[in-house]
Amino acid sequence: MATVDRWLLPDGIEEILPPEAASIEIARRQVLELFQRWGYEFVVTPHIEFLESLLTAAGEDLELRTFKVTDPLSGRLMGFRADITPQVARMDAHALRREGPSRLCYAGSVLHSRPRALTTSRSPIQIGAELYGVSDTAGDLEVISLLLSVLKLAEIPNVHMDLGHVGIYRGLCEAAGLSGESEHALFDALQRKAIDEVMLLTQTLAPDQADRLRALVGLCGGREVLDTARQRLAGAPAAVLAALDSLCSIADALAQRFPEVPLYFDLGELRGYHYHTGVVFAAFVPGSGQAIAQGGRYDNIGADFGRARPATGFSTDLKTLVTLGQANMVEPLTGVWAPYGEGVQLWQAIRQLRDAGERVVQALPGQTDADACEAGCDRHLVCRDGHWQVAPLAS
Repeated sequence: MATVDRWLLPDGIEEILPPEAASIEIARRQVLELFQRWGYEFVVTPHIEFLESLLTAAGEDLELRTFKVTDPLSGRLMGFRADITPQVARMDAHALRREGPSRLCYAGSVLHSRPRALTTSRSPIQIGAELYGVSDTAGDLEVISLLLSVLKLAEIPNVHMDLGHVGIYRGLCEAAGLSGESEHALFDALQRKAIDEVMLLTQTLAPDQADRLRALVGLCGGREVLDTARQRLAGAPAAVLAALDSLCSIADALAQRFPEVPLYFDLGELRGYHYHTGVVFAAFVPGSGQAIAQGGRYDNIGADFGRARPATGFSTDLKTLVTLGQANMVEPLTGVWAPYGEGVQLWQAIRQLRDAGERVVQALPGQTDADACEAGCDRHLVCRDGHWQVAPLAS
C-alpha cells in the first residue's frame, strides 16, 4: 500500500476531530440528561454479538446493513450492531424482566455495511429511547413528545413530523384475504404511489375492499386527511378503525403540545412495515431527503427472547443533531497554563486547581507561555513571593 493510501478511510466512514468531537460529546450529555429527566435509564449494549440474537425480529433491511464476521472462539457467525434497538429489547425481555413499564435509553456508535442513502454515514452515533410495557397511545405520545423535545433541545429549525399507522394497511389486507406475495406487491406499489399498479393488483377484490386499499394512495396531507380517512375507510374492520382513532388521538395531543410543529399524515407510507406493528413516525427538515429521526411501535419484539412486550421508541444520529442544530454545543476552551517543572509545590498547585474543576495544561520541555494560546489557555500559573498563583496571560 502506498504511503498516501494509509490515510484513506472507507467510503461512509469518518473520523471526528476537535472541536466537532467536543460538540458531539456535549450533545450526547445534554440528550442523555434530558432522557434522565423523563425517567429513562441508560444502558450500554455490546458492539458485536451472535448474529441470530442481533437480528431477532429485525427486518431484511437491517440484515443487509449488518457487517458479519466469524467468531474465532466459537466458530459462530457474529455481527457488528447496525441498530441498537433490538439489543435493548433483549435487555428488557431477558435481563430486566420487569412487570411494569420500563423506560430505557442508549447512545453509541453503530456500523452499516451499506449506507441508508448515498450521502449518509456508515458509522452514525445512534442515540435513542425505548418504552416497554405500554400498549395504548399514551406510550406512543410520550415517545413522540420526547423525540420532539430532543430536536428542540438541539434547536433544529423547521422540523415537521410525518405520522402513519401500519395497522391500517395490515388490517385491510387481512380483511381482503391477500396472500403474502400479493400483499408484498401491493405494498411496493403503494410506496411508489403507483396508482395504475394499485388498481391492477386490487381488481379481483370485492369492490368495497378494493376501494379502501386504493384510497390509501391519496390519503396523505395535513390533519384533515384523518377526517377524510374516516369517510373513505367506513365499514373497514374494527382494527383498522381503531388504528385510525389512535392516530387522531395522537395528532390532537401533539397539536396542543407542539403547535409550532407541522404534522403530515400518509396512510400509504409504510416505513418499517415488516418490523413495526402500529404507529410510525419520522422527523424531517427542508433540504434533507432522509428522516433525521424516526421510530414507531414494534410490539412483541421480545418474543424470541422468551417474553413478548408492547414496545415503542425512536432513534436519531448525534452527528445529525450537531450538524443541523443551532444550539451552541461548543464550550469555550479556557484553562490555566502551568510552566514546565518537577517541583513539589508546583505539582501541588496544579493538582489543587484540577481538583477544583479547572483545566490545567502543563508545559512540556521546550514550551513557554507563547504556546499557551494554542493550548486554549487564557491564564497562567506564576510564582510570586514563593507562592503559585493564577494570573491573566498578557495579550
